[in-house]
Amino acid sequence: MLYRTNARNQQQLSILGYGCLRYSRKGTSIDQAKAEQEMRIAIEHGVNYFDTAYTYGGSEACLGKFLAKGYRDKVNIATKLPHYYVKAQGDMERYFQEQLERLQTDHVEYYLMHMLNDIAAWERLKELGITEWIAKKKEKEQIMNIGFSFHGNTNNFLKILEAYDWDFCQIQYNYMDEHSQAGRKGLMRAHEKGMPVIIMEPLRGGRLVQGLPKTAVRLLERQNPKRSPAEWGLRWLWNQPEVTVVLSGMNDAAQVEENVRIASEADAGCMNEHDLEVIEQVKGEINRYMKVPCTGCAYCMPCPAGVDIPGCFSAYNARYTDSWYQGMKTYLMCTSLKTNPTNASKCIKCGKCEQHCPQGISIRKELQQVKKKMENPAYHIARAVSKRIGNY
Repeated sequence: MLYRTNARNQQQLSILGYGCLRYSRKGTSIDQAKAEQEMRIAIEHGVNYFDTAYTYGGSEACLGKFLAKGYRDKVNIATKLPHYYVKAQGDMERYFQEQLERLQTDHVEYYLMHMLNDIAAWERLKELGITEWIAKKKEKEQIMNIGFSFHGNTNNFLKILEAYDWDFCQIQYNYMDEHSQAGRKGLMRAHEKGMPVIIMEPLRGGRLVQGLPKTAVRLLERQNPKRSPAEWGLRWLWNQPEVTVVLSGMNDAAQVEENVRIASEADAGCMNEHDLEVIEQVKGEINRYMKVPCTGCAYCMPCPAGVDIPGCFSAYNARYTDSWYQGMKTYLMCTSLKTNPTNASKCIKCGKCEQHCPQGISIRKELQQVKKKMENPAYHIARAVSKRIGNY
């Protein structure tokens, strides 16, 4: 297992992290025995970063039960505060204590604000006293490092990054999201600040493995040495020294062993120019299914009406390059479930954006298509449900 250094505290973190969202299930419950077998293999091979969250049904309890069997001091626990449920200062402590109980521990090494997607959400938490609460938790060594996970656009990520002295952050990043969400620009800025960057969705929930176009699969199969689509995606990430830990939602022993093997070989600089060109060709095959040729450059921003234009197009494209579900999920998280929504229906058709688009996209016309296809009945139901349980 290869490791990278947390520049803030010199801790060695395994470049492969265990994502605890996708444990196998037996009926409606997590298959505890199977999950423990897979986690044991990971730890025996040097994985020392385990990521879970309050809202990952049963995940914290599963991890806690396993770690209590003599593994607690071998790993760093990362879990997340569901800040969107927090309505009063006391809620922070209540959720945190419940998490400690589930995890059967008295401290958490890496604690995140879960899906902190826009600066307004952070300002709301500050008004509720979050910074004072964090300071007390760190003073008591109940929280060792504080960070946030992010699904949103680059501009919001950069604002949140500068709004507080964070210890680390977690972003969605893969070769198809290089210029969307936090993107490479966000990755580089976090790295410049000396922050470990944890990567989620490195294979877009498996879509860069199971969902590749046949032409892309054939392209990879022709390469020598032979590598699986998963290995190509993981190597692309670990090739970048700015990436600290890559999370993988492993739920199969063979998958754990394969990922551990790759994480024992794929250091920074592990891909040559030919390899990187192959990735660009794969991206080209995927992009053939895109509806809008948006590169995420954001020259069209800011929008006077508050539309996240690149974010809308990214989610709209994901509906066709990945899946309907993935596109809708991304659209909700990145534009609609925010303190100040940025979805396509806010467009006032002023045309200011089109004056700056280097791709010559008819942005107003395309945003109407986004509204038509994405803001459908399922979208309105999901948004209404989310508003009732959260603070959006």
